Amino acid sequence: MIITNYNPDVLSCLANLSNDEVFTPPSLANEILDLLPASIWGNPNTTFLDPVCKSGVFLREIAKRLDKGLETQMPDKQKRINHIFTKQLFGIAITELTSLLSRRGLYGSKTANGQYSFCEKFSNEQGNIYFKKMKHSWTDGKCNYCGASQEVYDREDPLETYAYNFIHTDNPEKIFNMKFDVIVGNPPYQLGSDGNNRDIPVYNKFIEQAIKLNPRFICMIIPSRWMAGGLGLSEFRRNMLTDKRIRSLVDYPVANEVFSGVEIKGGVCYFLWNRDNEGLCLVTTIRGEEVYGPVERNLSEYDVFVRDSRAVKILNKILSYKEDSIIELLSVDKEFGWTSNFTGFQKNKKEGSVPIYYIKNGKRNIGWISRKEITKSPHLVNTWKILVPKAGSDGGKKIPDIVLGKPLIAPNPSVCTQSYLFFYVKSKKQAESIQSYFRTRFFRFLVSLRKITQDATRSTYSWVPIQDWDSFWNDEKLFKKYKLNKQEIAFIESMIKPMDSSVNIEADE
Repeated sequence: MIITNYNPDVLSCLANLSNDEVFTPPSLANEILDLLPASIWGNPNTTFLDPVCKSGVFLREIAKRLDKGLETQMPDKQKRINHIFTKQLFGIAITELTSLLSRRGLYGSKTANGQYSFCEKFSNEQGNIYFKKMKHSWTDGKCNYCGASQEVYDREDPLETYAYNFIHTDNPEKIFNMKFDVIVGNPPYQLGSDGNNRDIPVYNKFIEQAIKLNPRFICMIIPSRWMAGGLGLSEFRRNMLTDKRIRSLVDYPVANEVFSGVEIKGGVCYFLWNRDNEGLCLVTTIRGEEVYGPVERNLSEYDVFVRDSRAVKILNKILSYKEDSIIELLSVDKEFGWTSNFTGFQKNKKEGSVPIYYIKNGKRNIGWISRKEITKSPHLVNTWKILVPKAGSDGGKKIPDIVLGKPLIAPNPSVCTQSYLFFYVKSKKQAESIQSYFRTRFFRFLVSLRKITQDATRSTYSWVPIQDWDSFWNDEKLFKKYKLNKQEIAFIESMIKPMDSSVNIEADE
């Protein structure tokens, strides 16, 4: 059967600008708006700001709600629309292109005062969708406001600079010279490389700026990686976890369940910040068809946020044993001083040389290096090592995950590049014991609670308790030791899949 009368919402069909500037589907915008109290839709004095307009979808969906909520107070349809658009809805576009899209989405015309605009009262083209071409403020090669690299973003005038209006000012309240009751939106997530092949998060700066405006409510959707990691996000994470005004948090570990076709490692979340109502936070985790929550949580229970509330009970039980952490036996990043792209070694063994383990093009390899060239951490050369790739599989998938790359035992003596972290012990027997422990679901489950993206840093192992290294470990022994019940065991097994013991080492060609 051919359907001839299907008329899709154009805002649900837009292609995303990039993985970092993602258009919000109308259905998702409404899920986020549902966090707000229903009473605001009947208040003609409530003001709304979207400081990161891309398509205007948030303002458009707010307009629909206000149109219905104010119908009895303002029965004349056109007068009601004029009031809503001129007195209640305001936006700041992130680029010139999105300012046109937003006006078209909200007003029905790319110019607010155009012939076909829904609103009759605007005297200028912008209406209440503001955009002004901005420049970064450079100091020592970095933007003072967003941290962008001058080398990358100091561009000619015709090119987009991504100097977003809302965060490139010390006085955002002066953009419209007014206060707002509600700030809502989907901010850009990050800027491109800072010159060191690292992406710079910016979504945190939009939230910090919004809080400075002190509205009654803030609702935003952002990447979830702030919960446990992210470059330069330590202070932001601490502030978010200790802010008792965050009253609702909805977390999607799999981002493409929210933004179809978009990969955002670690997933996405949206939240409600309520200025006048502090307390515990209602946390909901959604993975596929499974919805867990809302559960009342204290976000600041730990230094990172444990995303799934079911895992908290298990973690608390294990930490109650008050055992030392296995990171006491774990190397630091770049322990021997060599980066992942280090190539200053020989391919063939020579007298007095030491094997160096590295990863190239995703393959594990062994080279050889003279002892005299090992100048950093020489005391760790003569140890047995359990090498662990820093880049492991990404958590937050639809299927159970192995969380970490497979461990590899490197005999005494040995060294490695930054591609690996390693546990170090005195004997082969101890190394084999740690390796068996590493492969357990128990071990990798505890790592998964702190590992939100592909990179497994030293701190992600903090909650793994140290064991005796005189025997092999398996999940049965560990579940029994920590008195985990059937439901807790089933949960761990549903989240973490078994790890086989095969490890390939390929010769470098």
